[in-house]
Amino acid sequence: QVQLVESGGGLVQAGGSLKLSCAASGRTFSRSTMGWFRQAPGKERAFVASINWSGNNIDSADSVKGRFTISRDNARNTVYLQMNSLKPEDTGIYYCAAKDTLFGSRTFNNPSIYDYWGQGTQVTVSS
Repeated sequence: QVQLVESGGGLVQAGGSLKLSCAASGRTFSRSTMGWFRQAPGKERAFVASINWSGNNIDSADSVKGRFTISRDNARNTVYLQMNSLKPEDTGIYYCAAKDTLFGSRTFNNPSIYDYWGQGTQVTVSS
């Protein structure tokens, strides 16, 4: 069983930055692919970024490329999402997710593949 707890959300003006953290419990974090997703009001959950267990394979949505960076610290059981140049359309609840891949190299942009989810953290970007 894996528990994920997100933090770092808040209210920020357009053009600002936030850094989200996702702390994981359990012994499978270091061998898992991790993902960040977001959900705006009235919309489906959307892929933001994913990182494999070692951090050498990363994928991100076109809408955040060049602005958001996913990273991880396996010693701290934590995955991060650095968000720069934020836009009002980045507003939503941000969720982290985990998929135990047994040290696999793949990243995943499909939320149905992930086994564990955090409770989410709200990010609001004002114009």
